[in-house]
Amino acid sequence: MKEIIWGLLIPFAGTIAGAGCVFFLRRTPGENTQRAMTGFAAGVMTAASVWSLLIPAMELSSSLGKWAFAPAVAGFLAGMAFLLVLDHVTPHLHRNTDRAEGPESHLTRTAKMALAVTLHNIPEGMAVGVVYAGMLTGDAGISGGGALALALGIAIQNFPEGAIVSMPLHSEGRSRGRAFLVGALSGVVEPVFGAAALLAAELVAPGMPLLLGFAAGAMLYVVVEELIPEMSAGKHSNVGVISFAAGFALMMALDVALG
Repeated sequence: MKEIIWGLLIPFAGTIAGAGCVFFLRRTPGENTQRAMTGFAAGVMTAASVWSLLIPAMELSSSLGKWAFAPAVAGFLAGMAFLLVLDHVTPHLHRNTDRAEGPESHLTRTAKMALAVTLHNIPEGMAVGVVYAGMLTGDAGISGGGALALALGIAIQNFPEGAIVSMPLHSEGRSRGRAFLVGALSGVVEPVFGAAALLAAELVAPGMPLLLGFAAGAMLYVVVEELIPEMSAGKHSNVGVISFAAGFALMMALDVALG
């Protein structure tokens, strides 16, 4: 049980550590640095979706023969639809834009930016919870090392995300303490949704392939809708693409080495 609790908290710890940069760094990361951070996060999430979620989902459905892909595909599309709905009903503001998405609201710019990161973190928490549930069932071919690899990979890419939230808030006039708190709280949904996904997977064990696919779809929605546009915005640069490759390679290596 301790292993699972730590696994659910590791990604949140990454966000907290990143948000803590506001106490040590004087300037908000530059455009290229932010692109690199975003590209790296996109690479980690993409690799995690494939190696830690979709492949185990299809292996778990191998008894279906040629239709082994069906549960993973159904879950994947459902996860995409879930994030699409959340994206439309939640007022939020992405980095490098002044145009908010979602319904009209009187929330501050700071609150909308924090909500954007919170939406991003929901599928990550779900992914960790479902993978640890797969480890517990013993039927998904997911080892403790594989589950830990996913948690560590998400924690690593959460570190720059925490900094991207807290540093700009401080530069806009918020105190360091308040900026840190907002940055840290943006990741609190990860252990919450991770625990919820873990409970759901344990209650509906036969639906594990669907849940694994669901988490993958939700994560890749964030990659395509948010991260890739952000790492490519503005003046042309290859920094985002190179960082994407680095994040993808790191997550792939962690999953194989620890799994």
